[in-house]
Amino acid sequence: MRAFAALLDALIYTRSRNAKLRLIGDYLRDTPDPDRGWAMAALTGELDLPGVKPAVIRALIESRVDPVLFRMSRDYVGDTAETVALLWPEPDTPPDDPVPLTVATAVDRLAQLSRADAPAVLATMLDRLDAEERFALLKMATGGLRVGVSSRLAKQALADTFALDVEAVEEVWHGLEPPYPTLFAWAEGTGEQPTAADTPVFRPFMLAHPLDDLRVDLSDYVAEWKWDGIRVQLVHVPNADGGETRLFSRTGDDVTRAFPDVAAAFATHGVVDGELMVRGDVQGGEAGSFNALQQRLGRKVVSAKMLAEAPAFVRLYDILFDGAEDVRALPWTARRERLEAFAGRLDPERFDLSRVVEADDFTALEGIRAGARDAAIEGMMLKRRDSPYVGGRRAGLWYKWKRDPLTADCVMMYAQRGNGRRSSWYSDYTFGCWTEDGELLPVGKAYQGITDQEIAQLDRFVRQHTLNRFGPVREVEKTMVLEIAFDSIHESKRHKSGVAMRFPRIARIRTDKPAAEADTLAALRRLVT
Repeated sequence: MRAFAALLDALIYTRSRNAKLRLIGDYLRDTPDPDRGWAMAALTGELDLPGVKPAVIRALIESRVDPVLFRMSRDYVGDTAETVALLWPEPDTPPDDPVPLTVATAVDRLAQLSRADAPAVLATMLDRLDAEERFALLKMATGGLRVGVSSRLAKQALADTFALDVEAVEEVWHGLEPPYPTLFAWAEGTGEQPTAADTPVFRPFMLAHPLDDLRVDLSDYVAEWKWDGIRVQLVHVPNADGGETRLFSRTGDDVTRAFPDVAAAFATHGVVDGELMVRGDVQGGEAGSFNALQQRLGRKVVSAKMLAEAPAFVRLYDILFDGAEDVRALPWTARRERLEAFAGRLDPERFDLSRVVEADDFTALEGIRAGARDAAIEGMMLKRRDSPYVGGRRAGLWYKWKRDPLTADCVMMYAQRGNGRRSSWYSDYTFGCWTEDGELLPVGKAYQGITDQEIAQLDRFVRQHTLNRFGPVREVEKTMVLEIAFDSIHESKRHKSGVAMRFPRIARIRTDKPAAEADTLAALRRLVT
């Protein structure tokens, strides 16, 4: 546990990507199995210990220290695991346990616990550790390490360390189980390369660079709409049980259980790439807004009512495998022909093709894009006609051309402390617009889009103009105007204002504008798509 704790501590204070790769690589090289495998599972978000929940940890620490002290400390630190690790009192006599507490032994013990047994066992473990080790244990137990390492970065570190192709690692990753003994045997040359035969595994998505101010020749590129859902990969493989289908998100998360209607309809051998959406109008069959899709995201069980009211479907972009044949090396034009033929064998209620946008030249295409305000359209994609399907972002092959954001001038209403390095700043802001009766109703919350200097400016405003305090949240005087940029706005029954913004971010601080001149809710409603 000491080595893993040291790794996490070093990663938190390291900003350089290359330095993070070296730190993880050194750990994987120097740490024996199965500790390094469980560490990889934790770094990639694949470790699940259902017996340990945040509520269990909060109850434990509040039984050891003053609950008010813990809550005040948590508000200041901004992270439960770090707060508990620092506040946990040292026992007069550490528990006597002849078995060293390694990453593997900790996982083994916690994985077998019921929720009733977990608190006592976890408390005994915490009594044996120092503050850094307690932090590592708690982060590992609850998931979401938040140490500046993505799943892809951890896999890249493993690939670099053992001279593997990271795409080959990604190719087999979802067919393996932690602590990945076959993966490390392959990495060290003592075993064969794992294969994905008969297993529906995730393949890396091909991604796009922002177009920015570049203009392209439409004889070399094709334009498609960029739809506003979630990018998914559908995989179906035949096997002895009749076949298996999986849906993966762009990050490789398995979202099959949230969309059983789509999974059940995809029973054709192959792998396709598309945009998962729901029908906004079940009768008309049109794509709904992202807000409609959001009601189904993250659910492990979807009710029959939700399946009927928000049926899901996939708008297909590309094809990776046509049956057992890997077609990723083919140019886009050939893959498009394959995709059209493949789509013809699928249920049209659940699958359709993303339409190619026809335009005489780039100027004409600009006009088409500018007029696109459909709720389900996020922008355009520009793809080289001769591009293969390759994982990650490759210069010059695919470009994303998002539509220009909408903006509104809103009034700051509440501010909350951030997390991580922003935990000492009020950096998360709730903002509102005026009703006809002069009431300010919240319309969104944002923390992105501004610099550290601007956060410091707003933090000073919050501290100097606080009206009320609600734990980590402060209500402020309604005098600060923020220009908010957002992609679209939709009707929402979950919000008092009746609207919800899509991807709100702070465009600028409007110290030049009186709060009374901020936008009205009626003006926002006119932008609803």
